[in-house]
Amino acid sequence: MNHFLKYSFSIFCLLACSACDDDGIGVLDIEIPEGYALSAGTSTIFLSSSVAYDTPADWITGAYDVRFTRGDRLYDDVRTSNNGHGGGLGPVYAGYSCGSCHRNAGRTKPSLWTEGGSGSYGFSSMLVYISRKNGAFFQDYGRVLHDQAIYGVQPEGKLSVEYTYETFSFPDGEAYTLCKPQYSISEWYAEEIKPEDLFCTVRIPLRHVGMGQMMALDPIEIEALAAKSNYPEYGISGRCNYITERGVRCLGLSGNKAQHADLTVELGFSSDMGVTNSRYPEEICEGQTQVNQGSMMGLSYDQLDVSTEEMENVDLYMQSLGVPARRNINDPQVIKGEQNFYKAKCHLCHVTTLHTKPRGTVLLNNTQLPWLGGQTIHPYSDYLLHDMGSEIMGVGLNDNYVSGLARGNEWRTTPLWGIGLQEKVNGHTYFLHDGRARNLTEAIMWHGGEGEASKNLFKNMSKEDRDALIAFLNSL
Repeated sequence: MNHFLKYSFSIFCLLACSACDDDGIGVLDIEIPEGYALSAGTSTIFLSSSVAYDTPADWITGAYDVRFTRGDRLYDDVRTSNNGHGGGLGPVYAGYSCGSCHRNAGRTKPSLWTEGGSGSYGFSSMLVYISRKNGAFFQDYGRVLHDQAIYGVQPEGKLSVEYTYETFSFPDGEAYTLCKPQYSISEWYAEEIKPEDLFCTVRIPLRHVGMGQMMALDPIEIEALAAKSNYPEYGISGRCNYITERGVRCLGLSGNKAQHADLTVELGFSSDMGVTNSRYPEEICEGQTQVNQGSMMGLSYDQLDVSTEEMENVDLYMQSLGVPARRNINDPQVIKGEQNFYKAKCHLCHVTTLHTKPRGTVLLNNTQLPWLGGQTIHPYSDYLLHDMGSEIMGVGLNDNYVSGLARGNEWRTTPLWGIGLQEKVNGHTYFLHDGRARNLTEAIMWHGGEGEASKNLFKNMSKEDRDALIAFLNSL
């Protein structure tokens, strides 16, 4: 048997254990191939191919498998501007399907680097957030600038980026370069917003690795981590983001700034594609000229574009994706790199081990996934907010955009599981919220604020030790 696929647990065990008190599945029946390590308990998969992010966990069977396939199809299918099934795109939008930005459930190569900003042919693979300098939104635009539109409709504006390059050196003489983006917007559909009145931040897609496990996290454990996350000797003090969704104040986990409590499936259909649904029944450009332009192109706004049942299938698809196992764990360089990861204190924010709630998750239309419950997982994140630095010596990640309690310089710790497979899955190694880092070394060297101490510890390592730490990250 191919050792990459040599893993199983019986259907009998799945059915029997799903009735246990904690509604979980034991990991004792999973046979771990040599050189691998479990990342997400029974949701761990042993693939390192281009579909490593886009394969169901082994517990997806029967009716759930059917729904997974439907959700996968809806996630990837290109939506059109007609009013039939699979339509509803626009009038303005950012992506024409979930999969257009999250190719293979990963991070599609951003047009920032390929086209210098807003892409052509109705595609950009990024979100452009805009606000006034005082944090308020613009009446004619809202929080997101939609840089794409259906035929016959004017986009809200177009983004351009220019990079300035500055070269630095490690103490041993090896050079590295950081690329700082400067964003500008043109072709405003309404009144032009002057640069001095505008804050603009860009987000490229997040990997959809471990979404179900994130939703199943025990909030008590995350809040305990926040209480514990106080390491003054390293300048680290993480905190939770709390947001109000559906009228309930809750712990934020999802998004670059932990600004959401769920996977934003409904928001994604609405804001990213202009697809109306039960939670967001109004067009995203309601009250703007694009609505009338859409009507002139034959769009009708008298019914919702996607049902709650369909969206829940997408929710199920995302939450039941398998998580790639760690690879090359017996490689001496990877072992050394893991030691250096701890020496650099990366683990104080990129926490290696967390646990999920006993009863798993509940999807947006109340379907339960108990198989996600009671698991020990290794996401390499505390899911807390940390100050990542302001503009000091040209380096800092403050984007001046407030999300819930998160200030402009605060970002949720990025989960690292699966990060080493991004190039295989998506064909690029652009990292950080806007893809400014072209590789993992640059991503580390962009760390400031609470990441400054770890960056400097990494910086002062020998080249051999730095390379080993990068090899460890690529094993995740």
